[in-house]
Amino acid sequence: MSRKIIRSLGLLIACGIAIIGAGCGKKSKTPAKEGYKLLWADEFDGSKLNSKLWVREERPVGWTNNEAQEYTKDTKNGFIRDGKFVIKGIENETGVGTYTSCKLRNTSKAAFMYGRIEARAKVPQGKGLWPAIWMMPEDEDVYGQWPKCGEIDIMEVLGDQTETAFGTVHYGEPHAEKQGKVTLTEGNTFASDFHEFAVEWEPGKLEWFIDGKSYLVVDNWFSAVKGQDDKPFPAPFNQKFCIQMNLAIGGDWPGYPEYKADYMKNAEFEIDYVRVYQKPEYDTNVTKPEVVYRSPDETGNYITDPNFENEILTKDTAMGVGWVFHKETDGAATYSKLDDGGIKIEITEGGSKNHSVQFYHAECPFIKGKTYKISFDYWGDQDSFVINEVCIDAPNAGWSRYWHKALEVTKTRQTYETTFTFDQKNDAGARFEFNLGASDEGVIYLANVRLEEVKTYSVTVNSTTDVSVNVVTMVNGTPTPIDTTKQYTKGTEIFVQIFNSKDTAVTATLTIEGSENQTTTIDAMVGDEPGAGGFMGIVLTGNMTLTIA
Repeated sequence: MSRKIIRSLGLLIACGIAIIGAGCGKKSKTPAKEGYKLLWADEFDGSKLNSKLWVREERPVGWTNNEAQEYTKDTKNGFIRDGKFVIKGIENETGVGTYTSCKLRNTSKAAFMYGRIEARAKVPQGKGLWPAIWMMPEDEDVYGQWPKCGEIDIMEVLGDQTETAFGTVHYGEPHAEKQGKVTLTEGNTFASDFHEFAVEWEPGKLEWFIDGKSYLVVDNWFSAVKGQDDKPFPAPFNQKFCIQMNLAIGGDWPGYPEYKADYMKNAEFEIDYVRVYQKPEYDTNVTKPEVVYRSPDETGNYITDPNFENEILTKDTAMGVGWVFHKETDGAATYSKLDDGGIKIEITEGGSKNHSVQFYHAECPFIKGKTYKISFDYWGDQDSFVINEVCIDAPNAGWSRYWHKALEVTKTRQTYETTFTFDQKNDAGARFEFNLGASDEGVIYLANVRLEEVKTYSVTVNSTTDVSVNVVTMVNGTPTPIDTTKQYTKGTEIFVQIFNSKDTAVTATLTIEGSENQTTTIDAMVGDEPGAGGFMGIVLTGNMTLTIA
């Protein structure tokens, strides 16, 4: 039976906040929304910050993400002006590259679970500026500290890329995230005008909007202590969260402002309003969607284009499965296809990061406990080039590396081949990456890229009677012992010959144990003479290694 959450109590609390808040100044009328009730809103029409809704948090320089600002309670860093709350970043007169700013967080009275959050804002412009409106749990210990507790980023904009806004959800552990973005065109930016950012948060679903248009939907996540089972879905997003707003300065993602940059004189993040609506009730009886794992091609390869014969996509045009060619701003390279299959990549500027120049193949599925084989051909026009990283990357699990390898490239064409057993959580969306950046100039060739599951099957012969059974294996008609180090290809015929060592009838069963179980049963020859026997045979349904017991 579905369990409902009724929001009448929350609405009474919200009304109390609204009445107190109105005393701070003229209150704008917050518009009604069909199908919702207003939980609370701040139109910032008063003369001072509503202390029933917000607290100013103090945080030191470097508190998180290697950021350069100190968050203060000083009203010069956060104030109301013309019906908007302004977060102002200020460069310190003393101390090179240090700044002050403001960070707001909801009070416990304003914390809520489920609803539609809307905020209209305008961001500042300049490298190193990082405005954000986001949400964290009221109690971050319910499921454990970040990322186990969850985080909902309603909006983030990088100050030197103000045409693009991001919406992200973080969860785990291990840390995983899903992110969407909107990029404005025709010279418009999120710094040139106000825009409305919204998130619709329901049990089992999160949806992001900018100016009323949906751009990201997420309905699958998890929370777990590393190495343990997941918490019941929809954890961690089934607890009260608080809205936070801040202007970070510097950090790992945005970089750092130039010293005494002119734009720091007007580094202002303006928020016009924040509104939280809720539906009268929410159905919390939700289940986690079943994950679909992509199947390999008929040869068992998960790489859809092993010789780069199809269209090569870019990061902005990539949809679904295929090879993507990506360059960071500090990387420069070109590619051309080879007539006999494969690709040539000419790197003219390696950049500062391994992924400054990269080819990657998305949506590679991995199942915990299974073994996979990686193989590809590689060579170059020189004898002293290094591919800093070939890897299986995890964009949905904190960009961790499931497997990685550096390779020295020579003029001689070589085949690299390895196997590894996947020991992490199942992942339907990993990436096979050739990270060619952080390198010198050079030319690299790639071909015959394969990623395949190594299916290990056990050939077992059992007797239904207490007799000895001698086993002779035949592979494609030739008596051959099973080679446990070899991978047998799809279509190989495996026959097992049974010899009865006693004057007793024997029934033997041949079982191929693996992800595609096959069982064949045969009665050995019945007779009074030792040596009576028979054959059992199967045809392999996929590439696999074999052991015999």
